[in-house]
Amino acid sequence: MALTLIEAAKLETGDVIRSAIIELYAGSSDVLRVLPFEDIAGNALKYNREGNLPGVGFRGVNEAYTPSTGVLNPMTEPLVIAGGDLDVDNFIIRTMGEGIRARHEGMKVRALALAWTRKFIKGDQASDPREFDGLQTRIVGNQLIAAGATANGTPLSLGKLDEAIDQTLNPTHLIMNKSMARKLTVAARTTTVGGNISWDKDEFGRRIMMYNDLPIITVDLDGEGTAILPFTEAATSGTATATSIYVVSMGADGVTGIQNGGMDVRDLGELQTAPVWRTRVEWFTGIAAFNGRAATRLWSISDAAVTA
Repeated sequence: MALTLIEAAKLETGDVIRSAIIELYAGSSDVLRVLPFEDIAGNALKYNREGNLPGVGFRGVNEAYTPSTGVLNPMTEPLVIAGGDLDVDNFIIRTMGEGIRARHEGMKVRALALAWTRKFIKGDQASDPREFDGLQTRIVGNQLIAAGATANGTPLSLGKLDEAIDQTLNPTHLIMNKSMARKLTVAARTTTVGGNISWDKDEFGRRIMMYNDLPIITVDLDGEGTAILPFTEAATSGTATATSIYVVSMGADGVTGIQNGGMDVRDLGELQTAPVWRTRVEWFTGIAAFNGRAATRLWSISDAAVTA
């Protein structure tokens, strides 16, 4: 059974530190807040992704059906090792109190969560075999929809966004940068454009925006302060002046996180080689897309007002 990190943290009854770290991970990234994770055995997940359905037809009396079978494509999703060592100098703890250690650890965990979120969108094993492939690398073919052919990118149209939603099987979320989310709210207040915008609250009581009843997940900066979905992606013209919106089906039959044993949080105490106290966080993790239509990328969107 796949659980979100928030749900997993609630089940951690024996380890307060681990539960707090997991919740901090989820609270630092909207993607990690909503993405379910499935525990697997071993270092990779092997599964069959549905390709083509079997053929069917009609027959006359005393005629036979033409035999036909569906197509299942075998897939393998390896786990990668994510995490880091959280070191706090003994001098800082002695002079500023034990609580400062938790504060520094919290900063490290937030950085790790944001780094994982970047890989969820932009990960590419061809560039770095230590990471997993993200949505941008995975989405090809009919799931890749251009906003238009205008040089330097095309303004987002609600019609194209609806097309991307329709192209996704059982969509659950939209992922975009904060600027695009603001443009949708402006469009909703513009009588000539419109847009079905509504509001709800997440697990932390924070206000979230929805378009056509699909929650909008905004991604901002990674742990190094670099925008994850900036307006510097390639447009159809080849210029780096565009961004993308992702329509994703998150769940057991769509895009799911995978992990082995959950997040491991260990207090290693004071090191012998240095006067620092170390906490190690490790996570054997990855993502899987169980259906070829589980995600759609609407790309080549310019930094302009939304149109109908």
